[in-house]
Amino acid sequence: MAIHLDYTNMLAANVPGGGISEAAWDDAETAFAAARRTLEAQRAAGALGFLDVAEGHASLAELRQFADGAGQAFNDIVVLGIGGSALGTIALRTALAAPRWNELSDDARDFFPRLHVLDNVDPTTIAPLLDRLELGSTLFIVISKSGSTAETMAQYLIVRAKLEEALEDGFQRHLVFITDPEKGALRAIARAERIVSLDVPPNVGGRFSVLSPVGLLPAALIGIDVHALVDGAADMARRCERATLAENPAGVYATLQWLADTQLGCGIHVLMPYSDPLRDLGDWFVQLWAESLGKLRDGTTPTGPTPMGALGATDQHSKVQLFMEGPRNKTVTFVAVKELPRDLEIPRLHGDIPELAYLGGHHLGELLDIERRATAGALARRGRPNMTITLDRVDAWHVGGLIMLLEMATIYAGALYGINPLDQPGVELGKQFTYAMLGRADAERARQEWEQLPKPDPRRVI
Repeated sequence: MAIHLDYTNMLAANVPGGGISEAAWDDAETAFAAARRTLEAQRAAGALGFLDVAEGHASLAELRQFADGAGQAFNDIVVLGIGGSALGTIALRTALAAPRWNELSDDARDFFPRLHVLDNVDPTTIAPLLDRLELGSTLFIVISKSGSTAETMAQYLIVRAKLEEALEDGFQRHLVFITDPEKGALRAIARAERIVSLDVPPNVGGRFSVLSPVGLLPAALIGIDVHALVDGAADMARRCERATLAENPAGVYATLQWLADTQLGCGIHVLMPYSDPLRDLGDWFVQLWAESLGKLRDGTTPTGPTPMGALGATDQHSKVQLFMEGPRNKTVTFVAVKELPRDLEIPRLHGDIPELAYLGGHHLGELLDIERRATAGALARRGRPNMTITLDRVDAWHVGGLIMLLEMATIYAGALYGINPLDQPGVELGKQFTYAMLGRADAERARQEWEQLPKPDPRRVI
């Protein structure tokens, strides 16, 4: 089992007019060493709880006990959450549950519940799902570290009212809270009403929480091997702690992206898996990279790259045109998979038609990988830097490792940019304005500020 990072096409020798020079890459060793010291200091201070999650299986005992016991009484699992409370779970479901589901027998499918993730508050999605569900056989997992996330709490209140109406006594067994271990509204409700609850470690932020109970409980309930997820993450964490830059995958990834942004003007960072199971990993990465690195450095200077998701080979017929001939402001990270669980041979038909004959005898997996390699080579030839992360296969061990690689790269990148990758002050004002307009009691100051904002000008509305 292995995960490899090939950054050949990031360097100037292989990317004419668009790569990172050997001198800049050699000099980056000093910047990385400082970034690594920052990571170690943050870890020593207890700020990087997502690394502790990967250290062993002790924290999985309570989670597995529930998943293998009471959790198997349900036909449907519904996650109520948003952002970091949902995107990682969606990525795990798409990567590890959906492919396996297609291979299972009907009896095996009946053994595992269906997983739904409500990651927004759009009633056109939520209302039909709640109408379809048999509430007596549904478990709702409410995820909010603070216990006050407006979107998640609104979902919870709707679900709770429906459970109370439909089930009366015993509705509490249809709820699980994942929240702060000590404080917040959900923790208080859990204590008062004896609702099952699991902890979000205080030092694990939402976008770094997929390998905590936030992502692992839903994963365990639908049969994903959470021990293998943690093992893969732990293996990658050890690799990404190495002091030598060239031996540290997360350090290489972060440093190359930082150099491409600050020296080459490549401030858009594309993650492009050539694998349908990994397609939702792109949305998870976009939140991780954007919310962590888009900051005001020293409180004044706007800083940070713009992440973007793409899917191969689908987006060769849309976004790749922009990547190839648009502004030289992007890097592309391909994600390749060596071994597929199944493949299909392309039949040798229409041998008299040159446009079809060449395909016969090849396989779809071969075609997919050749298209990835061809796209990477074409980008490099046009001076567009790119690199490739290769997984031996898409399974829990490799997905856990890939998640850890990108999480640790985010911490290194934050140090390189000179910002704190663990906070998100830019979203707080919008939250306060939302509370004010909804009439939350402690949002009076925000309401006064909101009232001073310009109102829509009828002359500017058409």
